[in-house]
Amino acid sequence: MPELKLRTVTRTQGNNRALKDGSVQPRSFAFHFEEIDPLIAAFRRMVRGNEFDICEMAITTYICAKAHVKPMTAVPVFLVRAFHHGAILVNTRAGIRTPKDLEGKKVGVNRGYTVTTGVWARSILQDEYGADLSKITWMLSGDEHVAEYRAPANVVPVEKGKSIGDMLASGELVAAIGVEVNAPDVKPLIPNALEAGLTAVRQRGHYPINHTVVIKDELIAEHRD
Repeated sequence: MPELKLRTVTRTQGNNRALKDGSVQPRSFAFHFEEIDPLIAAFRRMVRGNEFDICEMAITTYICAKAHVKPMTAVPVFLVRAFHHGAILVNTRAGIRTPKDLEGKKVGVNRGYTVTTGVWARSILQDEYGADLSKITWMLSGDEHVAEYRAPANVVPVEKGKSIGDMLASGELVAAIGVEVNAPDVKPLIPNALEAGLTAVRQRGHYPINHTVVIKDELIAEHRD
């Protein structure tokens, strides 16, 4: 039995189930899995406290963490990928016809500015549809996992006690990213979002990474072999 036990956090799914149920076991160490719900709480604990030996992590949280010299290193294991064309919702009464129409308007973002869905969705608006992100006011419902990160000047929090979903449904926001809203006046900005994502794969090989796996640098230094 390996003596080295590594505190590990990852959400159970098809691509890691065999490791978590013990069907497949490493030769030189053992996983000590911890269940953290919601999983995003583990991201925050890792980048703020370096709590775990191995941790699933949103790719944008990791990139932000490395920019702020957090002691962890990602491995090329991508547990979650997803398309994000359908993550951008609009209030149909706002007169938004194309992504460029968002310029000069207020757009909600679920949680922080560096959350993966928001980052990928903004890249779609900018790179595929030519929207100038600096001309949009981004309204956040939460803060950043990496506490040291400072967002651009056109990024502001929503008023305390308000919900981005409610603000979108009422028309206070013309659009929002990463929220679920059941309202007759709310629909996806980009029609046929799945096909738009598949087209991005076919044309540019663009299949966005959502989650990777990071390892504590201290552990890597101690076990370079």
